[in-house]
Amino acid sequence: MKIGIVVSEFHYDITMMMLERAKEHAKFLDAEVTDVVQVPGVFDMPLAVRKLLEKDAIDGVVTLGAVIEGETEHDDVVMGQASRKITDLAVEFGKPVGLGITGPGMSRLQAEKRIERAKAAVESVVKMHDRLK
Repeated sequence: MKIGIVVSEFHYDITMMMLERAKEHAKFLDAEVTDVVQVPGVFDMPLAVRKLLEKDAIDGVVTLGAVIEGETEHDDVVMGQASRKITDLAVEFGKPVGLGITGPGMSRLQAEKRIERAKAAVESVVKMHDRLK
């Protein structure tokens, strides 16, 4: 299985650790990460997800990011819009897309504690791919 990963650069120190965990877990599951696309933030992910899903050589995509709570409800808006569009793209292309974006409503400390959840997004994509063959 060949997967692509879309990762947010926002909260870089957290998301790059998520990326490393995702790559390691993909290798453990015998999935090959063929493409990694870095985007400025979670809100920017859907376009990159679409571009990867359009590739015949990509079987699924993993999204990685951390949406940390601020002083406004911006984190709710970002997460709601991005996750909705990401889901729509999975259905449109008939390929699994793993939601490895933590948040909203979490602190920076909570985001750091959730870095390992990147593995669950990879596992989800691999399992869905295998089950939908």
